Amino acid sequence: MSAIIGWDVGGAHLKGARAEDGVVTAAAQIPCPLWLGLGELDRAFGEARAALGRAPLNAVTMTGELSDAFATRADGVEGLAEIAARLLAPDRALIYAGAAGFVAPEAARAHAADIGSANWRASAEFAGLRLDEALFVDIGSSTADLIPIASGAPVALGATDAGRLEHGELVYTGLSRTFLMAGPRRVPFAGRLTGLMNEWFADMADVGRILGRLPPDADSMDAPDGREKTPQASAARLARMIGRDSEEADAAAWRGLAAYFAETQLREIMDAAFLVLSRGALGEDAPILGAGVGRDIAAELARRLGRPFMPFDALIEATPEAREKAADCAPAAALALLAARQPGA
Repeated sequence: MSAIIGWDVGGAHLKGARAEDGVVTAAAQIPCPLWLGLGELDRAFGEARAALGRAPLNAVTMTGELSDAFATRADGVEGLAEIAARLLAPDRALIYAGAAGFVAPEAARAHAADIGSANWRASAEFAGLRLDEALFVDIGSSTADLIPIASGAPVALGATDAGRLEHGELVYTGLSRTFLMAGPRRVPFAGRLTGLMNEWFADMADVGRILGRLPPDADSMDAPDGREKTPQASAARLARMIGRDSEEADAAAWRGLAAYFAETQLREIMDAAFLVLSRGALGEDAPILGAGVGRDIAAELARRLGRPFMPFDALIEATPEAREKAADCAPAAALALLAARQPGA
């Protein structure tokens, strides 16, 4: 079996994972803010290939088609498929089309509905090969996916982002890039409930940093104000959200406010989990399978639901140096391993 690289082309990050003989040997997450222009992909693929090397077969999934660089999602799917094929040439590229399998880049537009934002399905499909049932929870920098797996296959009710939002299978909140103004409308501070400034003064990365819960390298974007990424600077940004300066209260007060934002985020994800679990497709002992840079949140979700927790990397063979990053980049790792099952791989 030759080396295979799985690629997950997002709107903020490019993720890649290299598998050799069924073992993930390297994984990388590269900042790739497509809102700055499609030229970001050239840079990001260059950095990623420097870390992962080249492979004769590359499997590509995407969510970046949602970028406002494209007029429609179909344009985005077609455009990203063309760009990926160009940047990966002369090596072979296949595009993951969900239930339709893998297709050639030139066929991407015809399968746009299957390809767009299907990275969650790659992870869930692979997980179904290893587990009979689980609630797969992948929490990334911007979103959370909650996909039930029953009888060894994903049984999501939604196929598109719109459908998944309706069924609780997609929650637009993540570990770092979620704006705090998108969360609770009022928060407790100094014994009173106060409204929030409807401005991007702070994000969930600031919350995690203040609480000491932000994993290393989990926040690769500039801070909202472009300043330092320290607990003190994060407290200053958090204070702006309620119209204050951080000097107006002690560090414990800002930790308390940060903890409230973290709690409301977890409640939002828990509400979605209860909705998905209420279908009755999973047994009471079905584990929570956690992936993504925010999988510690998934572990806490499991604890509160009284279910066992399993990290995604427990399902894969990986070298020690690649294991943690492979779990961060679960769709890319899953895709590399799924592509190995294709004829001629």
